[in-house]
Amino acid sequence: MTERPRVSARISAISESATLAVDAKAKAMKAEGRPVIGFGAGEPDFPTPDYIVEAAVEAAREPRFHRYTPAGGLPELKKAIAEKTARDSGYQVEPAQVLVTNGGKQAIYEAFAALLDPGDEVIVVAPYWTTYPESIKLAGGVPVFVTTDESTGYMAGVEQLEAARTERTKVLVFVSPSNPTGAVYPREQVRAIGQWALEHDLWVLTDEIYEHLVYGDTEFSSMPVEVPELADRTVVVNGVAKTYAMTGWRVGWIIGPKDVVKAAGNLQSHATSNVANVSQAAALAAVSGSLDAVATMRESFDRRRRTIVRMLNEIDGVVCPEPQGAFYAYPSVKGVLGKEIRGRTPATSAELAELILEEAEVAVVPGEAFGTPGYLRLSYALSDEDLAEGVSRVQKLLAEAR
Repeated sequence: MTERPRVSARISAISESATLAVDAKAKAMKAEGRPVIGFGAGEPDFPTPDYIVEAAVEAAREPRFHRYTPAGGLPELKKAIAEKTARDSGYQVEPAQVLVTNGGKQAIYEAFAALLDPGDEVIVVAPYWTTYPESIKLAGGVPVFVTTDESTGYMAGVEQLEAARTERTKVLVFVSPSNPTGAVYPREQVRAIGQWALEHDLWVLTDEIYEHLVYGDTEFSSMPVEVPELADRTVVVNGVAKTYAMTGWRVGWIIGPKDVVKAAGNLQSHATSNVANVSQAAALAAVSGSLDAVATMRESFDRRRRTIVRMLNEIDGVVCPEPQGAFYAYPSVKGVLGKEIRGRTPATSAELAELILEEAEVAVVPGEAFGTPGYLRLSYALSDEDLAEGVSRVQKLLAEAR
């Protein structure tokens, strides 16, 4: 008698989050007393601003927050998110177009679940954040990858996207600023891609969670603002995690057409119900407050960005474009692969990342996790001292490459 699999094929096919796996291994090594410096996790190293924490403390004392609240989010938070969206990106929406979710990951999955039928194709630009393909597959869709590299600043053009489009294409995933590359699409390119999606009757899921983390003269552009006619076929994903140093509070949201938001909300009502009310109260304080704390964090990220790019480009065989947004550097390490380092010859960026962790005690994420082997992702959301020490260790190790 054939034994049935214990775990479903659908769930067995999901890969563990590579970024969280690297972070977990680094923390385990630290717990053993090893001086590991982690560039793996994508979260600010700053504490959540005090006024946000105080709002949460007050909410915890409020009896109405000890009970269930609407599954789609506190009405006052949905209203504040709509107002924040108009303030920050110029996109005018109603509270009924907002669904508050348990972080950006739930927002992304629920959006795909609401949009996709089995076999629908979704164009994803690589390098991509690890969760997009898994969420697409869980929702029954098929990810179709458009690969970019450092020669274009990791940005895709309309021609590449058109080459990937088929009669089954339903959605384009558009991310700017990008995780893992830090790429920020210029306004005219955002507009061109939006016009292309409109012309071919596609949906766009645009992830705007790094909207406030852009540097120098670079500007963030929201696709439904640049192409207003596309708004009825656009789902915006955002959250408080990166902007306000609130990764652990788990508050994200979907903004989209009312019918899609209602469908995603129905799913959430059965999956998780409402987001924790204390976290929602904290998010309300965050999106309703000033951006002064954000500006301070951005200044630190900008300084670290310039430092890490300079230091990485000092390594023979490493090429690191300057990221314009988010808090990641994405260097090519193809010039290091195949060389001997301390008796080992890493042939892939995954093998090189393992070598760096074991020999230099520095945790980085290999490009395989983001669909582009031959690269590493380093988050510069860590202290200036740790950043300089960590990259110095990598410099010394890779200087031995022969």
